Amino acid sequence: MKKDEEQTSEGLNQIFEIINAKGDESELREIVEKTGRITETEE
Repeated sequence: MKKDEEQTSEGLNQIFEIINAKGDESELREIVEKTGRITETEE
């Protein structure tokens, strides 16, 4: 259950980061790369 909550929290944080990036391509790339690293470690 706690893992689900952590994943939900992480997902919401990523959404807010994307919204706050407001089209800043380098920041968006960084978010995508970070998300990829998180996903790879969870598998």
